[in-house]
Amino acid sequence: MGTATLDDAGVVRLSDELALVYTADFITPIVDDPFAFGRIAAANALSDVYAMGGTPLCALNLVAWPADLDPDILAEVLRGGQDAAREADCLIVGGHTIHDDDPKYGLSVTGTVRPDRILRNVGARPGDVLFLTKPLGTGVLATAGKAGVAPAAALDAMIASMSRLNRGAAAAALAANAHAGTDVTGFGLAGHLREMLLADRELGVELHVDRLPLLPGVLEHIAGGMVPAGAYRNRQSVSGKLELAPGVDDVYALLVCDPQTSGGLAVAVAPAQAEGFVQRARAHDLIAGNVGVFDRSGRIRLCRSSGPDTSS
Repeated sequence: MGTATLDDAGVVRLSDELALVYTADFITPIVDDPFAFGRIAAANALSDVYAMGGTPLCALNLVAWPADLDPDILAEVLRGGQDAAREADCLIVGGHTIHDDDPKYGLSVTGTVRPDRILRNVGARPGDVLFLTKPLGTGVLATAGKAGVAPAAALDAMIASMSRLNRGAAAAALAANAHAGTDVTGFGLAGHLREMLLADRELGVELHVDRLPLLPGVLEHIAGGMVPAGAYRNRQSVSGKLELAPGVDDVYALLVCDPQTSGGLAVAVAPAQAEGFVQRARAHDLIAGNVGVFDRSGRIRLCRSSGPDTSS
């Protein structure tokens, strides 16, 4: 097999056909139900492997738990994590627990990937179509839920979206020979798009706000002030890149900066491969939101679309 080598993306190459990817992620509870929290936290951690085009192989539980909190609740959290890992065909082989004032849960995941098929967050080209595979708004809805103003149906939709693995989205991206991709998490869509533009100062993206897939009632909740603090921090971090076209309401700037938990993949696909990506996403019963196009503006420009919508 030879000597293992580490590349600049943190991938451990074992041979020309096999490499390992490692990731660790844990979060505080975003929902009240412990099983749902465990599944969401695990899906969120597994997503880092899928975002690189990898396949999760095994994982360790990462737990921080208050000494005075019922251990039966922790058992339900771990059961939720196991449920997500089982769906991913990923073995949970152990873990580590510490006492902490605030409960936290996640996974350290080891996955495999072909070195010539790694999906990186740089490499998008002008003209590439930008697809998004989950709806936005988890941070806003979670905030609205804590305030008691989000309907139960909207919170159920949020939990279902966060609980879903990005396994099918990664498969669709690889099959379409995606030029770049990333999962959308705490930096918000705009923050992760900014990362996709870092390798080329002239590369930009035109983001079509009227095509963004959204969880129920998100825009209304933003207008009503249900915006997490992280959205304002994210907006500040992209202030030098983010631009609103005339007629685009500021609510959309907060929307694309809303921190996501277990969000979908943002994928850059060549125009000739776009329809194939949509078809493969549909085969996995996924959203394939055609939400923008990469260009040479050097900016993340929020505007309204002018052509036909080819989203699923």
